[in-house]
Amino acid sequence: MSASGQTLREALFNRRMLICLFTGFSSGLPLYLLINLVPAWLKTEQIDLKAIGLFALVQLPYTWKFLWSPFIDRYALPLGRRRGWMLATQIALLASITALGAFSPGRDLWAIAYLAAAVAFFSATQDIALDAFRREILPDAELGLGNALHINAYRIAGLVPGALSLILADHLPWSSVFFITALFMLPGIAMTLLVGEPELAKEGPKTLREAVVEPFREFVQRSGWAAALTILAFIFLYKLGDSMATALSTPFYLEKGFSKTDIGLIAKNVGLWATVVGGLLGGIWMLKLGINRALWVFGVVQLVTILGFAWLASLPQPSGWDLGLVIGAEYLGVGLGTAAFVAFIARATHPPYTATQFALFTSFMAIPRTLINATTGWIVEQMGWLNFFLLCTVLAVPGMLLLLKVAPWREEAPTPAKEPPA
Repeated sequence: MSASGQTLREALFNRRMLICLFTGFSSGLPLYLLINLVPAWLKTEQIDLKAIGLFALVQLPYTWKFLWSPFIDRYALPLGRRRGWMLATQIALLASITALGAFSPGRDLWAIAYLAAAVAFFSATQDIALDAFRREILPDAELGLGNALHINAYRIAGLVPGALSLILADHLPWSSVFFITALFMLPGIAMTLLVGEPELAKEGPKTLREAVVEPFREFVQRSGWAAALTILAFIFLYKLGDSMATALSTPFYLEKGFSKTDIGLIAKNVGLWATVVGGLLGGIWMLKLGINRALWVFGVVQLVTILGFAWLASLPQPSGWDLGLVIGAEYLGVGLGTAAFVAFIARATHPPYTATQFALFTSFMAIPRTLINATTGWIVEQMGWLNFFLLCTVLAVPGMLLLLKVAPWREEAPTPAKEPPA
């Protein structure tokens, strides 16, 4: 076996890669419940499309999680700084997702909104701990593949609320649907109980002030204010277009005449295979391309696949094959782009401040999904689906242009040093 083949085999088949699959599944399930299942639930209960669009605001904790991430870095729970917070949030998610099914959208819309916001808060807090945990167990050489597998499992988790739960909703009451969906948090709980605490996590910040101030100061001092702001702008813009395009995907499919079972069986199962292929290929290609070039190549694929939604919107009566083609391309493109993007974010974190810096970067990543996506219902009503998806394609361009600054094709940025600067 060649040296490169042996390296690839060692990278693919180790315990760290298996852990990344579990972290991705546990992270993705609650988010996709908010993105796919809750909007479908509200749509079938005749809730107005503008109100459904505004439900994106319940995801604000994903945008603001950097505010409480220093507490996650500073204070450890009984199982450890990472595992303790992972377990606490996973149990809270199990309970709060189950509780959603006790309410009716027609009578309890505000109660559902508050509870959905609680799900988002627990999910965002879980992400702080999971992201830091994953960064601390992965060597730099495995960042691309490990994060690709994480994203792979993250998207597969979306098939539970986006496929299985939708199919069950045609046959079971919503209370049973949410209870069954919540049970899929159990694999993440089992993973948390079985893994060990990372060595880097055992020596956290000694004071709350250190946990709050030092991560931000280190990030700015590393290359200066201009470089720091450019990185944040890139993180905000790189996935803006595809995030908006998928914000109301389930209501879009329903308006095009597909049933919940159609969406579950056709769209989501095609998405599964595209996600698996995209995640594995993306991770393997990143071993050869490097993160910078992967951001360019995968970003182009991600941008082009948005046009598939525009094509589907232009069809008067799309078939199941049309839907499967568009969703397969979308999952492939977005899966590739996200894998490289999260690897870039992980590389940009400084090891002593992993949780807070990772939370800061992913908070900027989440802004389009929350604040901007809340306007998508209004935009669709003003422009129609076709023009909306064309707008999403245009909005994907600025993030690609910023690659010239943050990830030049011929350069591979260094990982921040292990020790903070003097």
